[in-house]
Amino acid sequence: MNSEISSAINIANVLTEALPYINRFAGKTFVIKYGGHAMVDEALKTSFASDIILMKRVGMNPIIVHGGGPQIGDLLKRLNIPSKFFQGMRVTDSETMDVVQMVLGGLVNKNIVSLINNQGGLAVGLTGKDGKLIHARKMTFTSDNSAMEVPEIIDIGHVGEVTHVNVAIISTLIEHDFIPVIAPVGIGDDGCSYNINADLVAGKLAETLKAEKLIMLTNTPGILDKNGRRLTGLDELTVKNLINEGVIDGGMLPKVRCALEAVKGDVKTVHIIDGRVEHATLLEIFTDAGVGTLIRE
Repeated sequence: MNSEISSAINIANVLTEALPYINRFAGKTFVIKYGGHAMVDEALKTSFASDIILMKRVGMNPIIVHGGGPQIGDLLKRLNIPSKFFQGMRVTDSETMDVVQMVLGGLVNKNIVSLINNQGGLAVGLTGKDGKLIHARKMTFTSDNSAMEVPEIIDIGHVGEVTHVNVAIISTLIEHDFIPVIAPVGIGDDGCSYNINADLVAGKLAETLKAEKLIMLTNTPGILDKNGRRLTGLDELTVKNLINEGVIDGGMLPKVRCALEAVKGDVKTVHIIDGRVEHATLLEIFTDAGVGTLIRE
């Protein structure tokens, strides 16, 4: 058998493996949190865009929520505005909030939209302020200093949490075959803009839409055990045990907590996948092996 025939057979096998998943997920909504290395490596950016377009072409409804922390940090540095963080959240005063909106709603969002559209997709970019898509309130923190009689309120500025998602605008875009690309900036009842963690926005959007899947692209292979082996097919109890044992810690904790909230909110499954792998999204959805960790209720 020559190499051309062998290659063609491999392609046919891949398509055969993907077919049941294509049939199962046609018409379903997928919320994809796009971030990490997949947003900066040119080959990964291209493969991500083609994955999204293919999902749309076979009848799925992908919705993208993106981050942009490194890009925000770069512009703040060029403007000589110091970056400060509290419990992993960027302290966001009014000056920093202006930069956040410029970078997330402008530079990053429009680059993703252009990337998809240039490859033949139909993407539309928006922030949570457009159509009052993401309602938010100020996120508050209190000091846990036991020596203080009254807990100290810690103000980190225009950092918000999602209170409500108005899905009408998303539904309209999906009905007209557009791919929504959402920047995680929300609007409060007070008229203020809020910088919101993209994982939180993606999770809340997936809950509100009762999405089939929430997919979170990361810079790790997924959740690993103590020996560095990838874990998958996890339920809530198993995840909580892994947290208590210290297996899940650090930067993975917020993502896992977001995943647990999503599956409690009727999202069928959450996938924490390795965005450093080309076509990671398709591999996770359309193959038996996948490239990440699946969490279900």
